[in-house]
Amino acid sequence: MEWAIGYWVLVGILVGWYLYKIKKKNREENKLGVPKGNLGWPFVGETLDFIACGYTSKPVSFMEKRRSQYGKVFKTHLLGTPIIVSTDADVNKVVLQNHGNIFIPAYPKSIRELLGKYSILQINGNLQKRLHALLGGFLRSPQFKARITRDVENSVKLCLFPWKDMHLVRVQDETRKITFEVLVKVLMSVCPGEDLNCLKRDFGEFIKGLICLPIKLPGTRLYKSLKAKERMLRIVRRIVEERKLAMENSQEDGTPKDAVDVLLQDDGVGDYSNETQGLSLDFITGNIIEMMIPGEETVPMAMTLAVKYLSDCPVALQELREENMELKQKIDDACGNYSWIDYMSLPFTQNVISETLRMANIINAVWRKALKDVEIKGFLIPKGWCILASFTSIHMDEENYENPYEFDPWRWNCKTGIASANNNNSIFTPFGGGQRLCPGLDLSRLELSIFLHHLVTTYRWVAEKDEIVHFPTVKMKKKLPITVTSISNSKGSI
Repeated sequence: MEWAIGYWVLVGILVGWYLYKIKKKNREENKLGVPKGNLGWPFVGETLDFIACGYTSKPVSFMEKRRSQYGKVFKTHLLGTPIIVSTDADVNKVVLQNHGNIFIPAYPKSIRELLGKYSILQINGNLQKRLHALLGGFLRSPQFKARITRDVENSVKLCLFPWKDMHLVRVQDETRKITFEVLVKVLMSVCPGEDLNCLKRDFGEFIKGLICLPIKLPGTRLYKSLKAKERMLRIVRRIVEERKLAMENSQEDGTPKDAVDVLLQDDGVGDYSNETQGLSLDFITGNIIEMMIPGEETVPMAMTLAVKYLSDCPVALQELREENMELKQKIDDACGNYSWIDYMSLPFTQNVISETLRMANIINAVWRKALKDVEIKGFLIPKGWCILASFTSIHMDEENYENPYEFDPWRWNCKTGIASANNNNSIFTPFGGGQRLCPGLDLSRLELSIFLHHLVTTYRWVAEKDEIVHFPTVKMKKKLPITVTSISNSKGSI
């Protein structure tokens, strides 16, 4: 009995000491101008509350509650890291546009473990700029645009064709069939077959571990994801080595047909850390796997959520269908083929895509670490601290968007164009910003445009009630089941 009393007295002293130290540290930080906030419980911080909000219909409530208490910039403790959170568009703009001399990428340990030291998310400086420029130039080339438009069209049509005979379609599953295959072809020209099937299966296992507890014991989520990555690395490494050997034996440089060609043809990538050419192959292999993420997560979820939002807004769906029917009739009358410009020039379709991206918040934030003390709008970000620039909070803020929880594609009519919405507007950042602006943003919009065009000109549908889950990644609880009917014989459905 006396031992038990002594034990609890000791626990009380330790807890009291910890709370005193935290309170003292908070006072010191407040004097320096460090944002106010609460670091929560020891080790756990406020992670449990953060995760719980992710399972509600309003995940941004975690940010909103603390913003109302401490202001638009506050400190907290998430996923094992003390962190400063910004829900201020001006602060986010400074963080995004920094060129690596003040802020560098800094993601949770589970992400760092899975993506590895060569990750495009974590590399910095000249190598990051060079890689970004190489991929961006390739994705903007006329040859690529013409080829990828046909490839996406074929994938969309192949996916949509069987729907007419399906009793129930789960949109989230079906859209992944389109986007993963397209992106793997863009990255390394892998066509349907055993390699593609293995990559798709293992990638689904790999990506589950991006947000998880950083424990690598057998049986844990992270351990399973790392094993799946090892299997993918073997396949991709073999493809990269075969391509490199073919290039060495060829007398022609040739126009690159995919991302592997682009990276292999550039000697600068091999200079990473002044190490060997063999490391360059590791670099290419790891980044090819990382670049598969949009094909499995971001683009298919944007497609799925566009269907959901349109299902809930029949007026928007009708205007979208009329615009795309007009394009279809124009192409049919001319007996021609669709081009990249045909799809990207549909104004209301692009409005629907922009509004879907704003509401979906599939990429909800970026993580950075301060290399030195930096002051932004009166807030001090101390050296070594991480800052999370929240996109979700900006996109769902009434100060930025009227009725932010309402799907309203017409709100984008005031924009001067897609480029303005993507690059020059600090309150619309679904693709990030600054020098790390996603180089595949136009490809993502093209895929969404082609999918929506062929969907609304081929089918009407009735969607079952479903809910969005926002943690660990954005998902539909029931994968968005819909019942489809061919337009030629449909009545009464959307």
